[in-house]
Amino acid sequence: MPSLLRHPAAVSALLVVLAFAVYGRVAGHEFLNYDDDRYVVDNPMVNEGFTADGVARAFTESVAANWHPVTWLSHMLDVELFGVASGPHHLMNVLLHALNAVLLFLLLRRTTGAHGAAATVAAVFAVHPVHVESVAWLAERKDVLSMLFALLAMHAWVAWTRAPSVGRYVVAAALLALGLMAKPMLVTLPFVLLLLDVWPLRRGERGWRRLVVEKLPLFGLVAASMAATVWAQRAGGAVQGLSTLTLGERLANAVTSYAAYLGKAVWPVELPFFYPYDRGVQAGAAVAAAALLIGLTAVAWIGRRARPWMLVGWLWYLGTLVPVIGVVQVGSQSMANRYTYLPLVGVVFAVVYTLRERLAPRAAAAIAAAVVAGLAGVSVWQVGFWKDGPTLYARALAVTEGNFVALHNLGVLDKEASDLAEAERRFRAAV
Repeated sequence: MPSLLRHPAAVSALLVVLAFAVYGRVAGHEFLNYDDDRYVVDNPMVNEGFTADGVARAFTESVAANWHPVTWLSHMLDVELFGVASGPHHLMNVLLHALNAVLLFLLLRRTTGAHGAAATVAAVFAVHPVHVESVAWLAERKDVLSMLFALLAMHAWVAWTRAPSVGRYVVAAALLALGLMAKPMLVTLPFVLLLLDVWPLRRGERGWRRLVVEKLPLFGLVAASMAATVWAQRAGGAVQGLSTLTLGERLANAVTSYAAYLGKAVWPVELPFFYPYDRGVQAGAAVAAAALLIGLTAVAWIGRRARPWMLVGWLWYLGTLVPVIGVVQVGSQSMANRYTYLPLVGVVFAVVYTLRERLAPRAAAAIAAAVVAGLAGVSVWQVGFWKDGPTLYARALAVTEGNFVALHNLGVLDKEASDLAEAERRFRAAV
């Protein structure tokens, strides 16, 4: 590793450069008629900037079947700074993503002492194509924003474990609360903190009961967030009943999605913005996916003493996906790339820290550089599909079947352009 890159500040700067090199072109991207309109363009609560009424509504109303007031405040801040202009709003997503990469690097370096491995995990996170949806899609501000608070909460938690005090605990809890109010998917964060207790903090000797009890206030915040989420999604009609999707269909989709996300992590080339629900998941595919998951779990469990990061990383992946894996079906998608923004961190550090143990430093650095460069190239290509609605929806139609959302959104654009014949064709195909 070049001597310059041995300094945390240099690595942090490089991560920011990487993120903007991959995502900088979003400065020329348009707002999409896929939630960008509901979140910013046509949302008076947001597009008027900070107003007393808007701030109050952010905390007291559910919009688009979501209650995430911190995300609304973030969009309001953008409007105050830049007006309703798509370029700066998109670049704010990139900035938050870059900060997340830096915070992830500093967290792993701080807790494991493995500078090179921490830098590799953060670089993969910064440039991986499955994260393009979370960064290039303005409406997914909630992903990058909630991750920011999640990582800050983890840093605060590490500080508390090393020098416990009421103040440090309150800071960690407050950051978790802010993260939950940005995106409630962070309900699994206390679980992640338990995993960090196992590795790399190695606090298991304190006893599991004590480790759980000390986090009860955090679980209380999670319970409140879950209640608010259920209220918002039921009010918005987003939760699908068993009459729509049977429990068997949901479980089959959940198991195959766990495996599919791993496939996307390894070979991230067909990444549509929307995955139609396949109600005909074959039993064989579900059984094969279950066998894969069981096998990987067994490998991680068997090696838990020699390589605890493998089990921690694998459980991180399995656990943080639970809220969005589809057993409680919200929306009509079967899976979504954005759901991997936090979970895949566990898989990446499990792999990277294992290779660090088995490879010579120079070989590890060379492989890491090649992988990061390859992923960055694919991401630059993938970011291009998000430049406008027609490009994004055409890509989805090219790589999926029965993508009614893409057809509907194209029909809306045709209607707005007064091409009523084409709009009718799109709408009929969507139906």
